[in-house]
Amino acid sequence: MRRKNTHKNMPEHEISYTVTKSYSTLNTLNPNTENIWFVCHGLGYLSRYFIKNFHKLDKEKNYIIAPQAPSKYYKDNMYSKVGGSWLTKDNTSLEMENVLKYFTSIYNKEIEPFKDKNLIVMGYSQGVSVAMRWLAKAKMNCKHLIIHSGAIPHELGKNDFENFSFKPHLIYGKDDPYINKERVVIEKEKAHKLFGDSVTIHPFEGGHEVNQTILKQFV
Repeated sequence: MRRKNTHKNMPEHEISYTVTKSYSTLNTLNPNTENIWFVCHGLGYLSRYFIKNFHKLDKEKNYIIAPQAPSKYYKDNMYSKVGGSWLTKDNTSLEMENVLKYFTSIYNKEIEPFKDKNLIVMGYSQGVSVAMRWLAKAKMNCKHLIIHSGAIPHELGKNDFENFSFKPHLIYGKDDPYINKERVVIEKEKAHKLFGDSVTIHPFEGGHEVNQTILKQFV
């Protein structure tokens, strides 16, 4: 009788190797640059398209960096549209460690030499989870943390941000199909638990979309 395979006799292993990843930028760092944005896109985006949401910001004063989610997939049956995904429920901790290393590499190259600039970190939709975990685990600081139309990771606690000096913002569309009234209450509660009264809530008329008008308030 053949023995039924189980996870116990099919162990998973780990291996480390060097990879090369892309990311997108908008505008050029120059003596007049005041703000460096680090923006994490949502599920189904590619960074080179997501970064277009920031083209209305002053080009002289704002430099935008958009990392690319590591996992790509075809979004349609015609295999013509490609999207990206940051994390899934499978092996989340390990995958997040890889994302952290990727973010840190970008930070060391693009941001570390210009620490006199204002750093603005934004997560949109699924990108909220990786942006906030990066700040928490890397003990990163910034001027503004923008939590836009996404869910705050449940495992994060007040201690993860006890020495923060950034201004947190929670942004959501009133007609967002992914954020109903119950979800809004939950995300507000999580935000206040982490940041107290320092968090600013920005509801807007609209759906699941980047609100470019609100973004202009931060620069």
